[in-house]
Amino acid sequence: MLTLDINGRIYPLDIEPETPLLWVLRDEIGLTGTKFGCGAGLCGACTVHVDGVAQRSCQLAAGDVGGKRIVTIEALGANGLHAVQKAWIEHDVPQCGYCQSGQIMAAVSLLQENPKPSDADIDAAMTNICRCGTYPRIRAAVHRAAALLKA
Repeated sequence: MLTLDINGRIYPLDIEPETPLLWVLRDEIGLTGTKFGCGAGLCGACTVHVDGVAQRSCQLAAGDVGGKRIVTIEALGANGLHAVQKAWIEHDVPQCGYCQSGQIMAAVSLLQENPKPSDADIDAAMTNICRCGTYPRIRAAVHRAAALLKA
């Protein structure tokens, strides 16, 4: 039995400790906003926050995150859209949209660490892959979200 704190709720789970957090979120709890992409921690579609840090959930064993606070895309806008989500909409960032929950979670983490990132800072921190190539819109939306958070 393993207990996880996900989006502020405690989940007692009868799972193997080595089960990837991604599959716990999607299959055991039903939080499908976190997407499966590559399964190797490269694409970032599965990005969540663990104790406030962006992490690739496909590479995290559930047993390694017990006692830590896990936040998924579902909790980000639970009490109204987050500034990053507002900026994403304003700049019409998504094309296919598949990677966007991971992109948004990575952007939120970036802005928590660096509230006024340069283009180079954004390019270095936003390592998630977008098959549709919306990187210029992502960069513009991160700048807009930084301005919204500052206001």
